[in-house]
Amino acid sequence: MRSIKALFAVLLAIVAAVTISPTAYAANGKYVALGDSYAVAPGTRTYDNPNDACRRGPLTYPRLWAAQHSSVAFVEASCSGATTTDVINSQIPQLTADTTLVTLQVGGNDVGFVDVLTNCILTIDDRDCINGVEAAKQAAQSVLSPALAQTYGAVRAAAPNARVIVIGYPRLYTIGGSCGIFGLSDAERTAMNSAADTLASVMSSRAAAAGFEFLDARPVFDPHTICSSGSTWVTSLEWDKINESYHPNAAGHRDGYLAALNARTG
Repeated sequence: MRSIKALFAVLLAIVAAVTISPTAYAANGKYVALGDSYAVAPGTRTYDNPNDACRRGPLTYPRLWAAQHSSVAFVEASCSGATTTDVINSQIPQLTADTTLVTLQVGGNDVGFVDVLTNCILTIDDRDCINGVEAAKQAAQSVLSPALAQTYGAVRAAAPNARVIVIGYPRLYTIGGSCGIFGLSDAERTAMNSAADTLASVMSSRAAAAGFEFLDARPVFDPHTICSSGSTWVTSLEWDKINESYHPNAAGHRDGYLAALNARTG
């Protein structure tokens, strides 16, 4: 009888290990957030220190995830304006061998997407905007793709046991939506959306090659992009604070990125 009870206890332990909750992998572990302005506070208008160049704040998806998983140590390495080079030089050194979860969102600045957006806003010529977008898309293939391979390799070397989730960028516009004819033309909006598609293709391909997960933000945000009929999760052009423009707002971080991340991690 004693041996049967012992066997039953072992079986229960095995079942518990197999059916363990999604969050248990990270219990008492360490989460490190790497990335650019999409991983920090631009768009939320709420900052720890508005004069800090990294522009971090409390309403971002990494902060919210960390608050919901208080047993997990949290390191916020993300910084506004970061490129893959910045991530390698300044952020990856904050990874350690005991890191259990990494989110990584970088790439837009490598292809000059901010300058592309600014040009599309300021130019009155659709073709000028579209040409700039096409140049950024070519750079995503020729420059960003190998840079991501190097970056992802460095992440894996620094955190060999971590679960790494690469976070994608959303499309910005609903084409033919509620914006009408004002602002950018639908041709310009379509071009800008195509840049998000190219970034997603490059990032997902490189993530798969590295053995990382890719969280595609496009289907998450599409019902809530600019000109959609629903609540908007990304900021539009904000002349009073240009650097807040075209970023996830507080709802985008909370109901978009955080909800999608929680669906992966629990």
